[in-house]
Amino acid sequence: GEMVDCLFCDNKRFNIILENELAYAIYDKYPVNNGHVLVISKRHYQSFFDAILEEVQAIYQLIKQVKSILDQSFQPTGYNIGVNVNKRAGQTIMHLHVHMIPRYDGDVENPVGGIRNLKPSLVPYRV
Repeated sequence: GEMVDCLFCDNKRFNIILENELAYAIYDKYPVNNGHVLVISKRHYQSFFDAILEEVQAIYQLIKQVKSILDQSFQPTGYNIGVNVNKRAGQTIMHLHVHMIPRYDGDVENPVGGIRNLKPSLVPYRV
């Protein structure tokens, strides 16, 4: 079945940083930046839109707790937090996971727009 083959359901293989009843957090194996963390639902479902309120709350609770750890360990100066939903948006593992990507001074030349920079804009972004 799908869950047997699901990387995030078989979480014994991971070094879990933090967990609660409904979610767990691990360092991303292919980090965009130092301290890149994935917060993952324990229940198997693909889309952020399928999460129930309690799961969203559990994920948010871990995001806050992980932030404290990352702030101490890596001293980032910002964060991008995001979810990819479906292949067209870049989702590769079809089990909900939220990216927490610490950002650092100088990690990109021009950070204006943040995640807006993932593709050329339909309309130029002006601040």
